[in-house]
Amino acid sequence: MAKFSIRRKRGEKGQVLVEHVLMMTGVLVPLTFGIIYMCQLLWVWNSIVEFTRDGASYAASHCWNNGGQNVIDYMRTHVPGNLDQDQFSTGQADLTINYYARDLLAGTLADFSCDGGDCTTGCIPDLVTVHVTTYQFKTFLAYLGIPPVSIPDFSTTVPMDSAGCDPEQGVCLP
Repeated sequence: MAKFSIRRKRGEKGQVLVEHVLMMTGVLVPLTFGIIYMCQLLWVWNSIVEFTRDGASYAASHCWNNGGQNVIDYMRTHVPGNLDQDQFSTGQADLTINYYARDLLAGTLADFSCDGGDCTTGCIPDLVTVHVTTYQFKTFLAYLGIPPVSIPDFSTTVPMDSAGCDPEQGVCLP
C-alpha cells in the first residue's frame, strides 16, 4: 500500500484562517443582517396591520366626525410598539378615515355626508375604512446607505357597529 502524506508549503498554515475570515465577512455576516432585517420588517408589517384594525374598530364603535379626526387622534395616541412608532405618532405616515353609505338601489357605496352635524344619532354611516399610507420602513441599515423601504398602503373596512350612539337617550360617544 502506498502511503500518502500531505506536505504543506511554507506559509500555507494561514490559508485556512484567511478562508475562514473571507467566508465570515462575505457570506455569514450579510446573511445574518439580512435575516435580522426581514424579521424587523415582518414585525413592523404585522403591527401596522393590527394598527389599522384597531383604528377601524374604534371608528365603528364611536360617532361620526367629518374627516374622522376623533379616530385619527385616537390612533396617534395608541400606536403599537414597533421600530418606527414615531412615524405614526408624529404624522409622517398618513392616516385617512373614510365613511361610506350604502346605495341599496345601485348596489354601490357612496361617501357619507350628513347635515345633522358631527356626533349625532341622526348621522350614522354604514361602513368605515381606515387607511395607513406613505409609511417608509427605516432601520439601522440606513446607516449603511440603504434607503428606506416604501411599504404598500394598508386599509381595513368594517361595518359600523352603533357608532357609539344610543338612539333612545340621544347621546353618542365622541
